[in-house]
Amino acid sequence: MMMQSVLSVLLLLLLPCSLCGAEIPVRDPETSALQQTSDGDEPSQRDRREVADINCWKVALELQELRDTVSTLKGQLEEQRRTDQVAFGASLGIHGNLGPYNTEITLAYKNVFANAGNAYNPGTGIFIAPVKGVYYFSFSGHNHNSRPMGLRLYKNSQSMVIVYNHAFNHHRYETATNGMTLELEKGDQVYVRLYVHTWVFDNGNIHSTFIGHLLFTV
Repeated sequence: MMMQSVLSVLLLLLLPCSLCGAEIPVRDPETSALQQTSDGDEPSQRDRREVADINCWKVALELQELRDTVSTLKGQLEEQRRTDQVAFGASLGIHGNLGPYNTEITLAYKNVFANAGNAYNPGTGIFIAPVKGVYYFSFSGHNHNSRPMGLRLYKNSQSMVIVYNHAFNHHRYETATNGMTLELEKGDQVYVRLYVHTWVFDNGNIHSTFIGHLLFTV
């Protein structure tokens, strides 16, 4: 809508030049002056033509400035459109258990369903914020409760929220999930890590997932 309004103004500015039929002079209008007779007569036809030429010259300058502004706005809108489209969803993409390990590991959710903006790296499991903004993330894990499962959502090196399933005598599979809205700077990293001495399970039913998307820029 804004672009249409600007273009309408441009068309209106073009109209005076087309009606006057004058060629736009290349000289600087500030060096031109009305040629009046010595007895103070009204400007001649030539003088009036020069005034029209100067007006058209000024309109042409303003028109070029508006064209430059439109070009800049188009670039900014295109950039905003690209950066506003940030969303991903992925699952572990394994068939069986992952873990336990003697140290925490970053989980790489390799089975990608969507990755608009390509801010999520399935090779590392790390999401890198392309713009400063407010984002929402959610993660889930599935496990057999003969051994505990613990997952942490990290922002850079700081733990934000966790899920934890304790081991239990009744052998069964359980799922836990959590999520959080985070304000991120451009370049901030978000990822999920598996607790030490715990495990996580996935298969073709897609139990263990990691998702996130940009809510709005700030």
